[in-house]
Amino acid sequence: MTTGTIILLAVIALVVLVGILLVSSSRRRDSSRAVGVLSEETKARDKVSATSAPAVTGRTYEREVALQRVGGAEIVPVTSSAPVAFVPPDPETIGVSRRQFLNRAIVVWFAFGLQAFGLAVIGFLWPKVSGGFGSRINVGEVNDVKAAVRAGNGFFYVPEGRMWITEYPEAALEKAREVYSASELPGMEAGLLALWQTCPHLGCRVPECASSQWFECPCHGSQYNRVGEKKGGPAPRGMDRFAMSVDDSGNFIADTGLIVPGPAIGTNTTGQEAEGPNCIGQASEH
Repeated sequence: MTTGTIILLAVIALVVLVGILLVSSSRRRDSSRAVGVLSEETKARDKVSATSAPAVTGRTYEREVALQRVGGAEIVPVTSSAPVAFVPPDPETIGVSRRQFLNRAIVVWFAFGLQAFGLAVIGFLWPKVSGGFGSRINVGEVNDVKAAVRAGNGFFYVPEGRMWITEYPEAALEKAREVYSASELPGMEAGLLALWQTCPHLGCRVPECASSQWFECPCHGSQYNRVGEKKGGPAPRGMDRFAMSVDDSGNFIADTGLIVPGPAIGTNTTGQEAEGPNCIGQASEH
């Protein structure tokens, strides 16, 4: 069982336990408040019932009429009892009901918020089963991907992986092997590179510049060559990239769940300079 699964089960158990405790405590509180409470209205009705005359039934009336006909006892006149005076509800009872309503509302909303938080945590920890950022993305067959890069004037954007695909020149591989990690080199040796779109300075999305053939950040002016190596601006390193590989079918795979930090400042394996006007004003080194 993985650590993520253990955390997930612990969160679920915690949410269920807290919900049970909240419901049980609310019921105990309401029951304890109800014991011994007798409203003034109930007391008044009890007094009226104790002093009022007993009701005369139809059978009793018929018996008395029969006795009168044979010279028996006289009929006791039936007197109607006075209407019971209206007794306003006890303010204390109304107050208790209001407090009970507010208490229950607070408990319900608290439980709802706790459940929403628990579901959010579960959703965050739940493993992704297919596709999307954070997974291994099959960009396509190597030659097809290169054709897409060239059709995009040197740049190919893949929204599903939030990444840029560019070509890595074969002539620069010797220098690349001295700088880059084993998780990056398989893709570079196939002639491709998967760069994360996010600027390592403050996280802005970095667009391509068709005229300079560089990546140029519009937020603070950081600039990178076509393979993501820093050329200027306040960024602390080159553009981050993803682990890359080529499968047995010749497909270029980018693992967006494994982000590799960009190369250090000063790395320049391709020697590429700006091939035209910059889209962003030339930024100085910081």
